[in-house]
Amino acid sequence: MTSASSSSARCLFAESKQRLAERVQVNMNNISSLARQIQRGSKSNELLSKAAREFTATEHLMESSEENLKKMQLISVHMGYQFENIQKSAQMLTQISEQVAAMQR
Repeated sequence: MTSASSSSARCLFAESKQRLAERVQVNMNNISSLARQIQRGSKSNELLSKAAREFTATEHLMESSEENLKKMQLISVHMGYQFENIQKSAQMLTQISEQVAAMQR
């Protein structure tokens, strides 16, 4: 009798072990399915790629702005030189007009 009850205990243990393995497999499948649905729902890949594109566009704009600022600084320096030359010419014109007036007397 002991062999019959031990074999039935082994059989019950094997069945329990099999059912546990099946439940674990079902739970793993459910978890992976849930993970896929969360990933699709979150659209994290799309958000990351969109952020990367926008960052790249912003970086290009910043570089363009920096180049424009350098050009504007160069233009400002040249305008300063031109202003100085115009001032000198204006002073010379007043001196020349005084000389012309003195010569006409």
